[in-house]
Parts: sequence; C-alpha cells; structure tokens
Amino acid sequence: MNVSELRDINEWMIGGARSAPTPPQMMAECCERLVRAGLPLWRVGVFVRTLHPEIYGRNFLWKPGAEVELGTVDHDIQNAPEFIASPLSTVFKQGLEVRARLDDPASARFPIIEDLRAEGVTDYIALPLINTDGFVNASSWTTKQPGGFTEEQLNALRSIAVPLARYIEIVTLRRTASLLLDTYVGNRAGERILGGQIRRGHADTMNAAIWLSDLRGFTALSDRLPAETIVEILNLYFDCQVAAIREQGGEVLKFMGDGLLAVFPVDEYVSDEAQVCSRVLEAARESRASVAALQFSHREAVERFRFGIALHVGRVLYGNIGGGDRLDFTCIGPAVNLAARLEKIAGRLGRTVVASEGFAGICNGGWSDLGEFPIAGFAKAERVYGLADEASRAAPG
Repeated sequence: MNVSELRDINEWMIGGARSAPTPPQMMAECCERLVRAGLPLWRVGVFVRTLHPEIYGRNFLWKPGAEVELGTVDHDIQNAPEFIASPLSTVFKQGLEVRARLDDPASARFPIIEDLRAEGVTDYIALPLINTDGFVNASSWTTKQPGGFTEEQLNALRSIAVPLARYIEIVTLRRTASLLLDTYVGNRAGERILGGQIRRGHADTMNAAIWLSDLRGFTALSDRLPAETIVEILNLYFDCQVAAIREQGGEVLKFMGDGLLAVFPVDEYVSDEAQVCSRVLEAARESRASVAALQFSHREAVERFRFGIALHVGRVLYGNIGGGDRLDFTCIGPAVNLAARLEKIAGRLGRTVVASEGFAGICNGGWSDLGEFPIAGFAKAERVYGLADEASRAAPG
C-alpha cells in the first residue's frame, strides 16, 4: 500500500474534500483514491441515520466503475428481520466493528454473507463512524482479494473511518438543519434562516397568493372523539392540502390547530399573478376532492365536518416576528388579515372555497358573486366570490 497516498486521503477529507462538492462525489473519489493507494475494494457502503419524520437513514453504495447508488429507508427497517440479523444492526446499537470472512463458518449467522459470496466477495468488515457526541453511523467494506483483507489493509480502513466520520457528521448536521427547518417552517423560510436572516424584525415584503383554511365543527368533533383519533383525523386532513399546495408551488407556513396558512409567492421573473392564482385554485380543487374522499374509522362521528379555504392575493410582510429569543418566521399584513376574515365568511355560507374580488378578478376560474360583506377591521366592505360548482348551505353547527 502507498502510505503517502493514504495520508493524503486523510488530509483531503479532514480539509472538507473540497474537490468533491457533493457526498456521492466525495464517496466516489475517496474509494477510487483508496484503490489507487493499494486497497483492493469491491463494494463499499456508507449508512447515515437521519433526523427526519419519515426517513430512518440514507445509504451510499460504491462499486468500481459504477455511479454511487443512493437510497433511503423508512423507520420500519428497524423491525425488519433482515436488518436485525445484519452486521450493521450491531454497529448501530453497540458501536462495534463486525468482521465476516467468507471462509469462516461463524460468518454464516449473517444472511447477507450468501449474497456477498455470490458476488465473489472474500471478506467483509463493518466499521462504526462515530460522531463527536457518540452518535453512530456505519460503513461496510468488502474485497474479492484471495484470503480477504490483510491486517495492514484493515488498519488502513480503520484509519480512514475517523476522518470519514467527521466529514459525514458535518455534512449531516447541515442537512439535518435544512430538513428540520423545511419540515417545521417551510423550504423558503428555512433557506432564509440558514442564510442568516435570524434577527427579530428581519423581514421582506413580497407579493403572494394567500391560502387560509380551517376545519369546521372541529370543537364538537374534539369533544366526541379520543385525542388520538383527533390527531389521526387532522393528519389525514392536512395531507389532503399539503400535497396539493406543494405540488402547485406553494409553501405551508404554519398549522394553527385545525387551521393552515400557506403562501404562493409571485416571482415576476418566473410567472405572473394570473399563473400563480390559477395554480392556487387548482390546489384548492384538488384539496376539496381529496377531503371529500377521506375515509375514517369513525366515519359516523365525522360525517358533518367540512372545511373552508379563503384565497386572496396581495403584499405580505415575510420574516421574523416574536419576543426575546423565541421567534416565528411567518407572514403578516392586511392581506393575511383579509384572508382570515374571508375564511369566516366561507364558514357562515357553508362554502368550501371563497375568494376575494382581487383573487377572482385575476383568476378566471368560474366564480359566482356571493355579494358584499362588511369586514371587521376594514373600512370598506369586500365583495366575495365562490366557485360556481358549489352551492351555499348552512354551516354545520
């Protein structure tokens, strides 16, 4: 082995692997350089656990002459028999390395060994990648070299695992921060926060279509059903909206009990107001259909609940608002207030979708004029429009 090249690889990773700007590129370059340094690698895997509500971890798999394969697994993997019986399970739980030579009968306890044998692998070692706080990720290294890895080669892999763990920790922390911000405050807000927009009062104005929805009859529903069932209903209900909103380019800013606030920014360099509002209306129609198709285990108890969406377009203030060191990244302004008032009118009329005159005038979506209504806190009455394919009905009590 080329000791000098191995030292260079270690220093390259400690320095941030700057010649490889993405994790897959870093892994490919690292493995290729290790092979050139004399390590007879066949299949290499890196397995990184994530802090994500749906994803347990990500995996990166490298083979000579092939692109690095990326994959994700959900949290159910922890209960899968093949994972429980794998070397990686031991690495994750105990932080210990696990070696499995294919000529050692004791290695047969790992089901993966038969798959590796079919590939011509002679040796396998799984190494922990330990963060500074003790959190454990994992790597696996295989070879087709007759007789397996030498002790010198194993020591080289162990030495590489240390800077590799540090690189992964740094990249994962940044990715985790981005994912958590995306999950809890939305993608655009997350990007701004990571970009340094973190001071109270830090805010920008933007033109946006505003979506404000609310679930009707929720208080009575909460009184009739167990809390666990209410959470299940809310999650299903919000799923119907969030998927449609994001698909049409919107961003969910916050959930307020059974309410939802979303914005669809109008970027004059990408699309005009009419295009954005048309996408908002499409999302509203999709949400309406999805909610109508929902099936619940307590169907008889939730038959009477309906929801309403108010749509408006205008200028909003978008940024940090709060007290002390507890801030919320949200949008405020008269346009948001008007949307909230319109949603209450939708409830009184028993309508699912209503829009302001400004929104309906921009978006030619088949509207009915529902009349003028006084708006609390506003000097002028607002003309309100509803979709022509809906009929007004008494709101549920």
